[in-house]
Amino acid sequence: MTVTAIFRNARLLCPEDGERSGDLFVANGRIIDSAADDATVIDCGGKLLAPAIVDLGVFAMDKAACRAGGIARIGLMPDQSPVLDGPGIVQRAADMGKPELWVHPIAAATRGLEGQDLAEYATNVGAGARAVSTGRGWIADSGVMRRVLSYARDCGLVVIAHAEDGGLTRTAVATEGETATRLGLPAAPAMAEALAVARDLMLAEQTDAAIHFRQLTTAAAFDLVRAAKARGVKATCGITPAHLLLSDINLSDFRTFARLSPPLRDDSDRLAALAALADGTIDVLCSGHDPRGPEEKRLPFADATAGMAGAETLLTLSLGLVRDDRLTLPRLFALLARNPAHILGIDSGTLAPGMPADLVLVDPDAPWQIDSDRMAGKAGNTPFDGLPVQGRAVRLFKGGSEIR
Repeated sequence: MTVTAIFRNARLLCPEDGERSGDLFVANGRIIDSAADDATVIDCGGKLLAPAIVDLGVFAMDKAACRAGGIARIGLMPDQSPVLDGPGIVQRAADMGKPELWVHPIAAATRGLEGQDLAEYATNVGAGARAVSTGRGWIADSGVMRRVLSYARDCGLVVIAHAEDGGLTRTAVATEGETATRLGLPAAPAMAEALAVARDLMLAEQTDAAIHFRQLTTAAAFDLVRAAKARGVKATCGITPAHLLLSDINLSDFRTFARLSPPLRDDSDRLAALAALADGTIDVLCSGHDPRGPEEKRLPFADATAGMAGAETLLTLSLGLVRDDRLTLPRLFALLARNPAHILGIDSGTLAPGMPADLVLVDPDAPWQIDSDRMAGKAGNTPFDGLPVQGRAVRLFKGGSEIR
């Protein structure tokens, strides 16, 4: 359907140009410079109109959760059934959300995500893959990882890496420290992350490849990425609100909703993450959306499956960072929309003329309470269950058409 519209009475928020009051014009699914005579007027009521979120690195195609969270596009991780390691599977993944949600598949770096034989990158790109990834795991063989980076470079792809040395984290469910010791949980040292990051940065630098660490959570890892960027290495990294707002202290009641991958860290690492957010080391805020039902979470902590439902809470928790003066609104939507779109090579994430009219109307002051039993998505396994919050997506538009 062709949509011609004027979004009127809005606080327009563009990551590149900042905030201004005024109108936004849309025709044929794209933002344009001026209004058409037959345009439909959409009154935004003085609310914030921003680029819709591009959620980089989710594990489930969850339309209801994305609609509730203001997400119009997702970078879907390869950890699916079957694994996204062939062109037919990749193409099906790319088509399955349209028109409400655009799925950008992230193909497996190795066949079956087994860390051995490389997948067919070129044919997967032709089928719609926007990046390649190691998935939830780490490629232990440095020779394989070097080939992954070289092949991805030749195909113009970013490698999205999970950063934990598997030799240290094999049976761990928490981070070594006072909390894990007191609770008797199998734990791994936080340096498992930095070890993986150090190796992969060296290989990315040597191969001149682009690498994105989907989630980093420790001071040592941020120091490594910060230094690599200064040397010109093509490195970026992301984080979830959970790792900015929670620490391993939140495991104290064995709450399995707080069993995440990577696990929650010591509070000193959380503070280092906030510093990395402030100085630009962190490039992406992502949800880590990995919905898990009671059969996987209503278990002893060590037996429960890691993961959280994050799509519905990504925006509201991120707006809290703005209220706390950790971020400006333009920087927030760079982290939520422009930067992830750039990493995936998508023309999206800004309000510039010619860009797709993927828009979210946000009431930044709307009060509500996160309730795991009433979430719109496939599951409500959020570590923020019961938290009072402010700000939510009230309307979502894909190509100028409202998603209901």
